[in-house]
Amino acid sequence: GIDHNAVIGALKSLVADNFVVMEAEDHESYKLMKEGEAALKDGSPEAQIFKLVKDDGSDKDEIEKLAGALAKVGLSQCMQAKWLKIDKDQGGKIFKEVPSITDSVQDQLKSIQAGKLPAKADIDKLKKRKMISDAKYKTYKVTKGTEYALVRTKAAADITMEMMMDGSWKTQKFKPYNFDALGQDPAAGRLHPLLKVRQQFREIFLEMGFEEMPTQRFVETSFWNFDSLFQPQAHPARDMQDTFFIKDPSTTLRIPKDYMQKVQSTHEKGECQTGGPQDPAATPISSLGYRNGWAVAEAQKNLLRTHTTAISAQMLYKLAQMDKFEPKKFFSIDRVFRNESLDATHLAEFHQIEGLVVDRNLNLGNLMGMIEAFFLKLGLTDIRFKPTYNPYTEPSMEIFHWHEG
Repeated sequence: GIDHNAVIGALKSLVADNFVVMEAEDHESYKLMKEGEAALKDGSPEAQIFKLVKDDGSDKDEIEKLAGALAKVGLSQCMQAKWLKIDKDQGGKIFKEVPSITDSVQDQLKSIQAGKLPAKADIDKLKKRKMISDAKYKTYKVTKGTEYALVRTKAAADITMEMMMDGSWKTQKFKPYNFDALGQDPAAGRLHPLLKVRQQFREIFLEMGFEEMPTQRFVETSFWNFDSLFQPQAHPARDMQDTFFIKDPSTTLRIPKDYMQKVQSTHEKGECQTGGPQDPAATPISSLGYRNGWAVAEAQKNLLRTHTTAISAQMLYKLAQMDKFEPKKFFSIDRVFRNESLDATHLAEFHQIEGLVVDRNLNLGNLMGMIEAFFLKLGLTDIRFKPTYNPYTEPSMEIFHWHEG
């Protein structure tokens, strides 16, 4: 015969060109199970048991030995149909009560196999005995379509130069254009999930009036990365075990000399003179410094920045050089580098988000309000702040959000 899928495929192709109309019709029927197939071939268990019983009777043990697994079911059905009886007075010997039988079960299975269904009561009995089960099948009613023809001519998708040259385009049948088709996806890249989140955060900062800091360089000097943030030169974070230092060029000379002297004085003695365009009186900073030596050569070392705060320090320096104080809000989202041991949750680089607000009379409440406004724009409403200890910031907080579900 012809493969079913091949027939359906050919019909669907004809339907697509309106050669034919195809209507599906669902049907319910029954199929023979393993026990039903055996009964169809050899007869029902009760009919087989009846044939084994001799006209003058047979011992039950002998029948069970001959019938095997069919004995229990077959004997039970024979007793219910009153085809056989057991004579206890003769030691349980089995005798026939009728001279002959009709195997109605086998006849019913033959009818089902031929597509003719017996009575519902008989169907229910066969299902209960697990000889048949429900089966669903589908047929198709095929009629002529609007474009029906004895010979199928393939429609062309496009007009070609050959058609134009020989004039065959005049009689050629063309496929209709589908103006609702989406078309082929262009070969284009997709944003990484991390970049999508980064863009979302960036838009929120811009909506809140922040300016983006110029973080488009990975190499920084130790001066801006550590010294300008008043991290002592003997701090363990400045070792090669925690920081990637640049081999070539290993140092820089591009450090503001006057500011470097102030930073050095603050590290060594805490006696920095903060005088500048905005603070000519040189307000004392009330610091004793680290009381350690400070080497210019150490500050000049180049490295892969360990945080974007190095850029924040430079922005603060530039603001301080202005003749008039001006409130500012800055942010950055960029990569930083740490000499970490690589594992499932740690890499040698990661992204850092940083915000910086410069104004007079700011306090911790302003910071908390700014952070809460940021998270509200992310859709996070239930925000909690918890005081905590961080050795590099004072005061410090942890932020928690309650997630439903």
